[in-house]
Amino acid sequence: MLAPAKLNLFLHVGPKRSDGYHDLFSLVAFADIGDQLTIAASDQIELSIDGPFAAELSDIAPEDNIIWKAAARLLDQSPSPEPPAKGLQITLVKRLPVASGIGGGSADAAATLQLASDYLGLTLSVSELQEIGLSLGADVPVCLYGRTAWMGGIGETLSPGPELPDVHIVLANPCKAVATKEVFDRFDLHPPNSGNLAPKTLPTDFQDFDEMVAFLQTVRNDLEAPAKQFLPEIDSVLAALLDGGAAFARMSGSGATCFGLFPTKSAAEACRDQMRLRHSQWWIDAGTLIRE
Repeated sequence: MLAPAKLNLFLHVGPKRSDGYHDLFSLVAFADIGDQLTIAASDQIELSIDGPFAAELSDIAPEDNIIWKAAARLLDQSPSPEPPAKGLQITLVKRLPVASGIGGGSADAAATLQLASDYLGLTLSVSELQEIGLSLGADVPVCLYGRTAWMGGIGETLSPGPELPDVHIVLANPCKAVATKEVFDRFDLHPPNSGNLAPKTLPTDFQDFDEMVAFLQTVRNDLEAPAKQFLPEIDSVLAALLDGGAAFARMSGSGATCFGLFPTKSAAEACRDQMRLRHSQWWIDAGTLIRE
């Protein structure tokens, strides 16, 4: 099962709340680029990790991995004394960079919850899975939602996003992890004025690529500036996307992955190829935004 990259096409963030969280408002979309998960029966929970970024997770104990935690929560949900399986063998092909602002871990957890629920024959609703998901991470519910969405609260308030046109993308990351907590800590040094985080008008669809880009130019990612303070190379990534012909470029989430938007597949692939030649040390891939 594909665990698709999650993109914050924009991300407005409010001041820190008394519980330590931040309210936010975002337009979230998903790319046809991601990690891959498979599940099989086992006597216990087992997690094997392969792929280009497997080594980045080698220092994490399996039971501390969000995938392991998701599987354990699902096994605990079995209504019968003897669950259909005592454990799960989960294989992850890690293709997305770690700690990169595109929800890799959250998408992996969401895919685990979906796969395990089906495999174990559990009759959990999407909202029940999202409740479990929120206990694992703020981005897991929207990854379970799995389609373009307006996301509010701390990530738990979701509604259908606008219909997207055909949008081709290039994702680029300098292969340097950015700690979400550190970005938020820097954001909190200059907290914004409280107020309505949502734009005044929320489009229900975008008639074409240009209309979507025009809307995105009216909103922002509030974490981009503090992330650049932590990792100035983000500016170089954005510049490379624009130099490669992107009609629009922005950082996703807390970084450091940035996305460029293109009206055609050929333009996106040409940018990807150009950037790979010039920045061989970066992770760069091309794809499309998922419309359904």
